[in-house]
Amino acid sequence: MLACRSTKELEENVKEKLSQFCHVPAANIFTLYDVSNIWHIPLLLRDQKAHNAILKVLNLESVAQEPKLDEWVARATLYDTLQDEVRIAMVGKYTGLSDSYLSVLKALLHASVSCHKKLVVDWVASTDLEDSTASEAPDAYKAAWTLLKGADGVLVPGGFGDRGVKGKMMAAKYARENNVPYLGICLGMQLAVVEFARHVMKFPDADSTEFNPNTKTPCVIFMPEGSKTHMGGTMRLGSRRTFFKVTDCKSAKLYGDVNYVDERHRHRYEVNPDMVPAFENAGLQFVGKDETGQRMEIIEIPDHRFFVGVQFHPEFKSTPSKPSPPFVGLIAAACGQLDQVLQDSCNGHVVAAKHKLGDSSSTPLVHQNGHAQKQANGGVANGTCHANGNGSTHG
Repeated sequence: MLACRSTKELEENVKEKLSQFCHVPAANIFTLYDVSNIWHIPLLLRDQKAHNAILKVLNLESVAQEPKLDEWVARATLYDTLQDEVRIAMVGKYTGLSDSYLSVLKALLHASVSCHKKLVVDWVASTDLEDSTASEAPDAYKAAWTLLKGADGVLVPGGFGDRGVKGKMMAAKYARENNVPYLGICLGMQLAVVEFARHVMKFPDADSTEFNPNTKTPCVIFMPEGSKTHMGGTMRLGSRRTFFKVTDCKSAKLYGDVNYVDERHRHRYEVNPDMVPAFENAGLQFVGKDETGQRMEIIEIPDHRFFVGVQFHPEFKSTPSKPSPPFVGLIAAACGQLDQVLQDSCNGHVVAAKHKLGDSSSTPLVHQNGHAQKQANGGVANGTCHANGNGSTHG
């Protein structure tokens, strides 16, 4: 079989020539030409009977049924019709290489389509939010803060290393103080905890031992079972179970009022369990914990519109038909739909199943710090780019 990538549909004489030179039956040559969004690709293959060719090779024709793609067709069509935007500020240090956050970007896309919104991602380099940038590069500093303040929601993804950490905490602080929906993933959750300790609990030296091993207020610590010398196989990896300790929290409702969830992990540091009582007395809830109750998995600020941090990586399990609940929560809160989404989730309705066609052409937009420049490596530096849902970018 041949799957041929092209801008336009291949003509039959081209297929015949490919068939002769490649010794592949013409019926097994498929053209994957440019489409409005990547979700149309399975439909292209269906229309060209690719499934029949596969079934024939595997001798499964006698047991096969027609593909059930009604829901997929509706979702792909809906994606093309969306017009109402939701803007999310993605605050990280690899914003020049959008593929670094591809799973997060896709999870945001799944959630935004499920909420019938056209996704706009504003890439904000976390270092540009820091005070040092104000004097060294004032234009970049101003552009970064303009994007952050213009967003409907803020997302701080996972990462390693201390570069840009201050900027990520400043983003968390801005979202917390201004009631802007916030989702912190892994490091994004840990830094939200540190920021809370510094500015709400008045511990100015609060920190993670990852960045300051000698801090007198270690909010985030190295996990006891980890290794600081062998970095390869010593992380807490893979699917782990999180139990909800607060049943009426937003996170539990987003997951459908279940007792626990299984999500994938990838980390060496964790919230210091010895400080949890002090955090909770100050208003930061740890609504999800592991089976021992000693490892913090989900944080929330109850009286905030949506301020959630998760130690795990929910983006890894997000799909178009089943968007990740924390991402749905962020998008829903950012566009004023959270109460309805929480109600639907508690009643057993999946938001992603609502595929009524709107009157609203959708391509998720990706911006960065307000200027249009394209890097040679395919990323974006201080620029505006548009993502077509296929992982590519266009200036």
